[in-house]
Amino acid sequence: MKILFITDNFAPEVNAPATRTYEHVKEWIKDKDIEVTIITCAPNFPHGKVYEGYKNKLYQKEYIDGIEVIRVWSYITSNSGFVKRVLDYISFGIMAFIVGLFKKHDLIIATSPQFFTTWAAWGLSKIKRKPWIFELRDLWPESIKTVGAMKQGKVIDILEKIELGLYKNCNKVVAVTDAFKTNLINRGIDANKIEVVTNGSNVELFSTREKNQELLKSLGLENKFIIGYIGTHGMAHSLDFIVTSISKSEDKDIHFLFIGDGAMKEKVLEIANDLKVKNATFLNPIKKEEVPEYLNICDVSLAPLKKEDNFKTVIPSKIFEASAMLKPTLLGVEGQAQKIIETHNAGLCFEPENEKDFLEKIYILKNDKEKYKELQKGCEELAIEYDRKKLAEKMLKIIKSTK
Repeated sequence: MKILFITDNFAPEVNAPATRTYEHVKEWIKDKDIEVTIITCAPNFPHGKVYEGYKNKLYQKEYIDGIEVIRVWSYITSNSGFVKRVLDYISFGIMAFIVGLFKKHDLIIATSPQFFTTWAAWGLSKIKRKPWIFELRDLWPESIKTVGAMKQGKVIDILEKIELGLYKNCNKVVAVTDAFKTNLINRGIDANKIEVVTNGSNVELFSTREKNQELLKSLGLENKFIIGYIGTHGMAHSLDFIVTSISKSEDKDIHFLFIGDGAMKEKVLEIANDLKVKNATFLNPIKKEEVPEYLNICDVSLAPLKKEDNFKTVIPSKIFEASAMLKPTLLGVEGQAQKIIETHNAGLCFEPENEKDFLEKIYILKNDKEKYKELQKGCEELAIEYDRKKLAEKMLKIIKSTK
């Protein structure tokens, strides 16, 4: 079986969609009957700047760990400004469609939240009469309303009709949360065509190990209780609230480590500077292979989102990677993610954007040693259940059964 996979994020990028696709496909191609071609763009996330060693060319091909990767031109811009982002997304969708016309394949997969990848898959499916799978990683355009990028109006109404049309047209929807499946069923999508394959963790990459003392020393964080946030500093992640809150922490042994970039990075740094925050360190993005080493020096992994009903359906992939390294999660997300953390006792949850609750949970994690050990046991259980290899196998079975 030849699979054409359309995604605008792929290795060496390290965000959640890039990591999920890379790790899934790496498992799939171990099956000798499976060939996968990735259509993506030049790696540029999150800065909107093409990575060193790459160019934003019309067409280029490479192999990454045996995976054929075709990179096409797109209008590349930073993750700020709604119109520019849409131009970025549309240009990639068009180029992916054009290149896809010349590739032999038996099935097409397109992953959201980049909505226009699914348009390309739909078009290719119609022309080439091949089945296609909609991998649903975010409810778009609902999510752009949630972060305030657009308000409900005629444009959103049209996009939502197209969204529903794509769900109905595709052969399968593979949602990353049960809540997404429920949302689609409530909107009239046939439950029998929706499967759920959650995110998970690479338990080999994110394995337990001794803390890197040299790294701690280089950051000046020896003997600190470190709460780490590694990932996108975006509009949805409520890091402005986090930085404002931690400025009021009175425990000097607690330190926050923020690693990454995104649309809100400058704003967050500005807030930290204005409040003269002393208990936080901000670093630029790091390479994928460096993430486990930095996560390992942390005692707790922070995973916050804004307080919005739409985010109750979201499960941050951070919780799986942190659990694999026995790092309890401090979760500021309600809904399904909270249910997973509490079911496995793999962290503590605070009400999103509730400063008092947030600070109280920090002090419990730092001061209650027995509770911390209990949470580490829960992390181990969670990581075993959400092993990425098992999840990749589950999705491959879905792919093989799709006609």
